[in-house]
Formats: sequence, structure tokens, C-alpha cells
Amino acid sequence: MLMNGFDNGVLPLLGFAMLALAVVAFVLALIAREDAYRAADKQTKTFWMVILGVTVLVDFFLGMLFLQIAGLVATIVFLVDVRPALKQVSGGGPRRGGSSSDGPYGPYNGGR
Repeated sequence: MLMNGFDNGVLPLLGFAMLALAVVAFVLALIAREDAYRAADKQTKTFWMVILGVTVLVDFFLGMLFLQIAGLVATIVFLVDVRPALKQVSGGGPRRGGSSSDGPYGPYNGGR
């Protein structure tokens, strides 16, 4: 009886969440420049497009749990490791403008 609840409610939601995460990672990989992958010393853009594209297709069409979990691992690796490295190389790091004396709460002016 407990498995019926998972089959009808929780598992489809997890499947949709994995699909949405894979689509977001695929789009982010698509947007990034090819040279940023080389500069960040990561796999090529083509590699990540193929891996994430296959993940989206598996999540959307096949629904095989083992392949979905493997795709989820690849998606998480991209979002946690590759994407921040690409942002740092592309100049989209944590700072968004401002000067080098800006602190977390605004500019630091030396107590003036």
C-alpha cells in the first residue's frame, strides 16, 4: 500500500524535478562559450551538451531509474563544479561590479 502512494504521487514529481534540473543544466551549458570550458580546464562544451542532452532524453522518454540517477549525477556535477568555474572564467563571478574596496554590506571607505 505504501508503494502505491509513491508510484502515484512522489515518484512522478521526482521525475519531473530531475527533468527540469537537466533542462536547466542543458540550457546553461548551451549558453556558455566554448573557450570558457578550455580556460576553466573542464571537459569540452560538446561533451557536456551530449551528456546533458542524453540525460534530458532519458528523463523525458525512457524513465529508466538507473539511467535517470546517472544523469542526475552528471547534472549535479555540471551545476556544482563546471558552471561556477565557467562563470569565474567568463568574469561572472560573485562580484557584480563595484570597486575592490567594496565589502559585503557596501563600499568600505576607511572610516571616513
